[in-house]
Amino acid sequence: MSLPEFTIGIEEEYQMIDPETRELTSFVQEFLEESKHILKDQIKPEFLKSQVEVGSKICHSIAEAREELIRLRTAVVEVADRNGLQVLAASTHPFSSWADQEVTPSERYYKHREDLAYIAQRLLIFGMHIHVGIEDPDLRIDLMDQARYFLPHLLALSTSSPYWLGRDTGLKSYRSIVFENLPRTGPPPAFKSWSEYQRFIDTLVKTNCIEDATRIWWDIRPHPNFPTLEFRVTDICTTVDEAICLAALTVAIVAKLYQLRERNQSWRRYRHHLIEENKWRAVRWGTEGKLLDFGKQEEVPFAILAREVVDLVEDVADELGISEEIAYVETILTRGTSADRQRAVYAETGDFKAVVDHLVAETRAGCC
Repeated sequence: MSLPEFTIGIEEEYQMIDPETRELTSFVQEFLEESKHILKDQIKPEFLKSQVEVGSKICHSIAEAREELIRLRTAVVEVADRNGLQVLAASTHPFSSWADQEVTPSERYYKHREDLAYIAQRLLIFGMHIHVGIEDPDLRIDLMDQARYFLPHLLALSTSSPYWLGRDTGLKSYRSIVFENLPRTGPPPAFKSWSEYQRFIDTLVKTNCIEDATRIWWDIRPHPNFPTLEFRVTDICTTVDEAICLAALTVAIVAKLYQLRERNQSWRRYRHHLIEENKWRAVRWGTEGKLLDFGKQEEVPFAILAREVVDLVEDVADELGISEEIAYVETILTRGTSADRQRAVYAETGDFKAVVDHLVAETRAGCC
């Protein structure tokens, strides 16, 4: 049995930095206009003026996704350079405050702030979304249900948000904690079919809970407008190599679950709160902690479980030609995630500005 093509898309949210103060800055309108001239609809403002989001085109291979991500990062960095700004890829800023940020002037964002009140203003966080193309809506729902198990593994490998307001939170992914203040977040509930999922959405719309499915912010969801399964659990990766590794591993997990389904097998479904427990461990300790092995009913060092996932997807990774990108998991386990490297810089310098400089340099590495 050969695998179908799984298209790939990557969205990234970047921080705009004042090179003098190293704080977040509300980027000038000229920056966005110049960027749009180059990237057109692949770049857009975000809720706060200090954020900007890029989205790749539909890619048909991980190699193409790498080229696309490098092209997008390079373009944004070069425009930032010309406008006296810097670009940083991490899920929180080490010391800038949410209270100092300006909301992007937009009816949509003003309504967002009105609906979510104080919670919205605190959303000074930055993420990465990985889209895997799946045309069949029922297949999308089935694979979403099975893939929930792997969400903590993906998060642990991506962590880049240990600091908040100039303090070490003790967590590897503080972004996850801030984001979960929103309603309709976290791992999704289980659905038996697309029609059951659609009835759920229709109920929320009919009862004025949401305007449409874009207001569902689960860690993984069927995208409201495109035939993709959107993985939203990860922090944004600081380096291109990390981002492509996570994208490749995500595609391989989806492909493996598809393969099992075609063989009339299925990944075992686990209780929602067990998955939540593993997610908390990923938030707290990242790759240095232990996750629960539900089958063995015991704690297992994350590195062992990560290597088991790599082994699990080995055959589909070979078929898809993405084994080399997935092998980078071992590099992440060895040198740590962005969160680990940020802490190492601060331990050496005692200076959060040095952490910002480190993140800016890593964001540029490999693309400029």
